[in-house]
Amino acid sequence: MTSVTPTRWLLHVVERFGLVLLLVAIAVFFALWPQTSGTFPTVANIRNILANESILVIVALAALIPLVAEHFDLSVGAIVMVSSITTAKVVTELNLPLAVGVPAGVLTGLVIGLVNGVIIAYFNASSLVITLGMSTLLAGASSYLAGDTTLLGIPDGLAAFGSQYWLGVPRPVWLLVAVALVVAYVLGLTVFGRTLLSIGSNPSAARLVGLPVSRSVMLAFAVSGALSGLAGVLLLARTGSAAAGVGAGYTLPALAAIFLGATTIKLGRFTVLGTLVGVFFVAISINGLTLAGADDWVEPVFNGAAVVIAVAVSAILAKRRLGSVR
Repeated sequence: MTSVTPTRWLLHVVERFGLVLLLVAIAVFFALWPQTSGTFPTVANIRNILANESILVIVALAALIPLVAEHFDLSVGAIVMVSSITTAKVVTELNLPLAVGVPAGVLTGLVIGLVNGVIIAYFNASSLVITLGMSTLLAGASSYLAGDTTLLGIPDGLAAFGSQYWLGVPRPVWLLVAVALVVAYVLGLTVFGRTLLSIGSNPSAARLVGLPVSRSVMLAFAVSGALSGLAGVLLLARTGSAAAGVGAGYTLPALAAIFLGATTIKLGRFTVLGTLVGVFFVAISINGLTLAGADDWVEPVFNGAAVVIAVAVSAILAKRRLGSVR
């Protein structure tokens, strides 16, 4: 039996919680840096980060579900866009109540996700190709639905949910917490979640033991679409308007957060907690840089670099884990 030396223990902690420690370090840095110390640690800025990132967290959790089964969903951002426009048109142009408009937005996402899932699961199509094609299709559909105009006149009830507080916490954050808890429960404590994990580990073995692989993959994309639709409704509540092109940019940051999350806590695995750490690592970094006066190009460069680095590190960690199992 080998003893664990302090050095080895420290390396283990840094390896598992390095991103968490880096997140804390960056937050402390921006809180103390003279250029951002007057604005970054304020309650208003923290509330703004939490409320704004609630949309991205839900989109990331949507993409996380099929990714657990090793399937990419590159259409999540486009679904956010279409669902936002659908809800806006239902409540403004059709003059229907929010009780109809909000489910219409979520249902739009669900149907699109279901189409993705059926094609990928039952026709053995590449998830990358299908969801990328769907994203392009939805971009065109959004331009047709919204035209060159911005849809305004959102009901006060929806706008209030996006901008007001419960118990001093932005209302969207409560939705974020609820969705995160549900997704964590589904992936960790249900047969459906464990089936997705088995598919991600070895789809052939999952089929051999009788797991419903095709049905589970189809449902994973359907749930991903529904959550993306919910994020689209929340985006509408936060901004008070909908337009073609708004929302599509969430895909890359969502994937960046998921892969960054796979480098911490449970190494090489896609988890809800890791995804939350990934989202707020990127969000706090960009927020601090923006407050310091960084140019507009910094955000896409940071997101892109985060994806490249996180995917590389995740692949290394997964390879090490598989090697240790063998």
